[in-house]
Amino acid sequence: MIQKQALAILGSPHSGGITATMLKHSVNAAERAGYAVTKINLYEKNLAYCTGCRACLKREQCVLKDDIHEITSQLGACQVVILAAPVYWANVPAPVKNLFDRLLGIAMEETRAFPKPRLCGKKYMLLTACNTPAPFSWIFGQSRGAIRNMDEFFKTAGMKPMGKIVCANTGKRKAVPDHILRKIERRFK
Repeated sequence: MIQKQALAILGSPHSGGITATMLKHSVNAAERAGYAVTKINLYEKNLAYCTGCRACLKREQCVLKDDIHEITSQLGACQVVILAAPVYWANVPAPVKNLFDRLLGIAMEETRAFPKPRLCGKKYMLLTACNTPAPFSWIFGQSRGAIRNMDEFFKTAGMKPMGKIVCANTGKRKAVPDHILRKIERRFK
């Protein structure tokens, strides 16, 4: 029997922070659900910036030689991607945005109309943490902006959401609240 694969991506510079803790909890829940999980910390990877050459659209692989090839291989092998990224100015941190840029030709094929997705059949879960207290983090677009950015990439790639979880008011927290951890657990039941 082939084991289900999940790819867990940390897009935070704080490996012991709220976002990383949410990801660790997701990894544990995925493993209990029978997934073999590969973990990637984007801040530990050598990823050059996208040059905009667009050669990846035809080659379905980036022409730059760095850690993107390891990531695309793992992305191709998995059934689920869990992406955890904090909110930076109502968006994702630069390494996460750069990952999306570098995955252009892997995620989609350009057509005369809307892009044709290349990662159909996979699922994704989004995790984010925001310093702004709830409900203001959502009302003023802080966490909503980061979720929208991540969601757009995965939807364009043809993937289906299995959860979008926000932990607000993290500037005043030392730990992830239990109700957030329960939300994560439910996504793998």
